[in-house]
Amino acid sequence: MAQNKPKKIGIIGGSGLDDPKLLQDFKHLSIETPYGSPSDKLVTGQLAGHDVVILARHGLNHHIPPTQVPFRANIWALNKLGCQIILATTACGSLKTKFKPGQIVFLDQCIDFTKQRPLTFFNQDKVVHTPMAEPFDMTLRKQLIKLAKKLKLSFHPSGTIITIEGPRFSTRAESLMFKKWGADLINMSTIPEVTLANEIGIPYQSIAMVTDYDCWKNDQQPVTFKMIMKTMGQNAQKVKKLLIEFISNPIHTEVHQ
Repeated sequence: MAQNKPKKIGIIGGSGLDDPKLLQDFKHLSIETPYGSPSDKLVTGQLAGHDVVILARHGLNHHIPPTQVPFRANIWALNKLGCQIILATTACGSLKTKFKPGQIVFLDQCIDFTKQRPLTFFNQDKVVHTPMAEPFDMTLRKQLIKLAKKLKLSFHPSGTIITIEGPRFSTRAESLMFKKWGADLINMSTIPEVTLANEIGIPYQSIAMVTDYDCWKNDQQPVTFKMIMKTMGQNAQKVKKLLIEFISNPIHTEVHQ
């Protein structure tokens, strides 16, 4: 007998969903993986009757710098807990005037400009070449676009992000170079997160929040961490509403018993 069952949803970034008042029957789980410990305890629970697992990428106190984020342990842990979908929230800078601070972007392409991070699960025993022509999941993106329209959010249905190593921000010369490469946005977290999700076979989609114009725009103050946190604080509720709407109307899968 086939049942139409909601997929278990993993959320990286939190965006307020780790509030114990929001999740029902929530638990904090410590998990060990072959790649060490995840960034923090994973929060599991239910929202609107659907199973959710939440992980703070930089730790609940935001104490882990981008290069030291245990990306492999994070994705492995979500997979171990049975997550079949990953939605990842991320702050990003804009490299194009049309992507304005306060807007949401559903990424469809990415560029890797990291230099020091382990990029694969398969660095021992065997080599696996993972297709990455379409790194983000189109089905998830279409559902998010539909819900963003319903909520009347200011968003872009697609965008190309470049991930830099960090924790420093770009020089102006770098920022201008990234523009010429065709990047629309810039952050420090999408790579290798999206790569690892693809390797392990979990559909992954980023919800990017534009916070600044990096440093290429001469008529704007160059980006600072204080600027990012201020804009994130102002717009986190938008993403929180979107995530709750998604969880309440999830992608389903056929489960045969």
